[in-house]
Amino acid sequence: MRAVLWDMDGTLVDSEKLWDVAMYALYDHLGGTLTPEVRAATVGGSADNTMRIVYADLGLEPDPERMAVTDAWLHDYTAKLFDDGLPWCDGAQELLEALAVEGVPMALVTNTRRFLTERALKTIGRRYFSAVVCGDEVAAGKPAPDPYRRAAELLGESPADCLAIEDSATGTASAESAGCPVLVVPNDVDVPGSPRRRHVATLAGLDVAGLRIIYAELDQYVQSAY
Repeated sequence: MRAVLWDMDGTLVDSEKLWDVAMYALYDHLGGTLTPEVRAATVGGSADNTMRIVYADLGLEPDPERMAVTDAWLHDYTAKLFDDGLPWCDGAQELLEALAVEGVPMALVTNTRRFLTERALKTIGRRYFSAVVCGDEVAAGKPAPDPYRRAAELLGESPADCLAIEDSATGTASAESAGCPVLVVPNDVDVPGSPRRRHVATLAGLDVAGLRIIYAELDQYVQSAY
């Protein structure tokens, strides 16, 4: 395990709850009703994919200019929520600090746009990350592998040598397709299992040695498969 690649929303900070507030506000703004099923479909997704889901759900013409305005409204609303502070997910801050003490390189890999990520970093702490990859800085966001491939590249590592930590099916698919073994800490939605994923209920109580054991077990499976 030469590096750790962290998802942000729902993994480090419990910001998915704030996205819930923003999404319900958006539907109210658009005159619709957000269902739990549609909300679940957007968790961890890129801004573009979220807009496609919303417009299809509401039966709106997918006009790119109108979708861009709607997306800006959603992100501006969410930014105000972020500015009030973000709650940490259990164990995340302690594990970040432990990895930093041991000198393990880390990157933040998020579908959230840069201007909103910068707000979140005021809570999380920029000092932990050697690289930050945002959803509006790659050709395709999660679930495409681009964000995780870019993060590994910026750290000078192979994705296979990096442990990704994720909470959503979308993000897990992105990390796995990039070649990373994945530690899954489900938050708002269920994440299917696979041989390259290890599920835990919480990061609380996990230390760096525990992460290394998880990585080694996942890596051993990959080696035996080939």
